[in-house]
Amino acid sequence: MTTTRRNFLGLSLLCLTAATVGCSTASGAGAETKTLRYQGWAGDVTLPELAAELGYLGDVKLEWVGNTISGPQDIQSAATGQVDFGGAFNGAVVKLKAAGAPIKSVIGYYGSDENAYSGFYVLDDSPVRTARDLLGKKVGMNTLGAHHEAMLGIYLKRAGLSQDEIKKVEPIVVPPVNIEQSVRQKQIEVGVLGGILRDKALEKGGVRKLFSDFDLLGPFTAGTYVFTEKFLRDNPGTVRTFTTGIAKAIEWSRTTPREEVVTRKVEILTRRGRNEDPAALRYWKSTGVAQKGGKILDQELTIWVDWLAERGEITKDQVELSDLYTNDFNELAR
Repeated sequence: MTTTRRNFLGLSLLCLTAATVGCSTASGAGAETKTLRYQGWAGDVTLPELAAELGYLGDVKLEWVGNTISGPQDIQSAATGQVDFGGAFNGAVVKLKAAGAPIKSVIGYYGSDENAYSGFYVLDDSPVRTARDLLGKKVGMNTLGAHHEAMLGIYLKRAGLSQDEIKKVEPIVVPPVNIEQSVRQKQIEVGVLGGILRDKALEKGGVRKLFSDFDLLGPFTAGTYVFTEKFLRDNPGTVRTFTTGIAKAIEWSRTTPREEVVTRKVEILTRRGRNEDPAALRYWKSTGVAQKGGKILDQELTIWVDWLAERGEITKDQVELSDLYTNDFNELAR
């Protein structure tokens, strides 16, 4: 378990060299690329995909190269030039930046609010009712070293557990579709559920919420899209169009009736023909993005700098806040 925690984010491939980092698809001096390579999410419609559908990306086109399995993997692919942008939990962005990858966040794209949140659930009759009850217990989540493990750590620390006690709580990887079953069969004591998986579990009953990320932090933007610094230098116009287009898509999602948003997303997913099930989209409620147009705030990154430093994963002098993000490309953030 100690080894897993020390390998936070699974970023063992971060021995990046100047030759492999920040690859751009710009076609030549002074020419900006108008096609952005990206990874999608199976069964979901991302904000860039929605922005393109709504006509907010102008002459910028998206080129889908496959689906990602996690945020940390997605931004690492952006850092190594396999794609042009990627998105992840802000703690993963901080960690990757501290490891030397020349990336920078440009816009927030997901978060938690009263409708979009991840909850930590136990069985109704579970003896687990407080943070201290989690000692020696297994907590199932989709990936380690990302959003859910961070929330677990914050919850345990706020409850007054020492670092040695926190290490006795065991976060483990469980595929999201198996988490509810694992809780009900008592293979794990706690499972992290969000979106359709959370709502379906609550419809069945028999589970109760121990806490959620929204309970801990209130409404907050949790993840951002990043580009390499080289890509930002080479393609400022393209990035501005892309970022502002996503900002507009966020506000469209915020102000459009939920049923209309869901219908549009289902249409996009069905039309692109990737053999996906649109069922999860019908449970969509909110992006969870806290600020207008995905504007990034200092505290949305500094909280993770502090958290990672407390864990000994980084030192605070490894990252400068001004190097982590910029709102300059987001016209709705001005």
